[in-house]
Amino acid sequence: MISLSGDGGLSMLLGDLLSARQLDLPIKVVVYNNSLLGFVSMELKAAGYLDTNVDLAKTDFAAIAQGEGIFSIQVEKSEDIAEALQKAFAYPEPALVDLVTSKHELAMPPKVELAQAKGFSVYMLRAILNGRGDKIVELAETNFR
Repeated sequence: MISLSGDGGLSMLLGDLLSARQLDLPIKVVVYNNSLLGFVSMELKAAGYLDTNVDLAKTDFAAIAQGEGIFSIQVEKSEDIAEALQKAFAYPEPALVDLVTSKHELAMPPKVELAQAKGFSVYMLRAILNGRGDKIVELAETNFR
């Protein structure tokens, strides 16, 4: 079993890692660690609101898992992902791969609705008017490289 988890979701369910270790379940957890409640942030932006109180403290989920006795790897460079996943999937017991990603990487819905595009435009205007134009620049630089 493979769990693809965001850092916010995994934070709420850290006890599940203890259960996996306790029961020796051979599950693999891949956590997308961007120090952000990403879907909440995107929903707020798509509705035209500023994304307030969605940042998370930088967390080393690999260290947490290791402290629980779970094989873990933290990956910070995209070229290291394949090797980390191979090691984790080959491990016979629970394993966690902590993928550190940019908080400005957009998570796009399968279909973009007109209302979402309009809301995102309103968000950008509000961000600029509230002195957060640097966030718009970071968002553009990250996603249009």
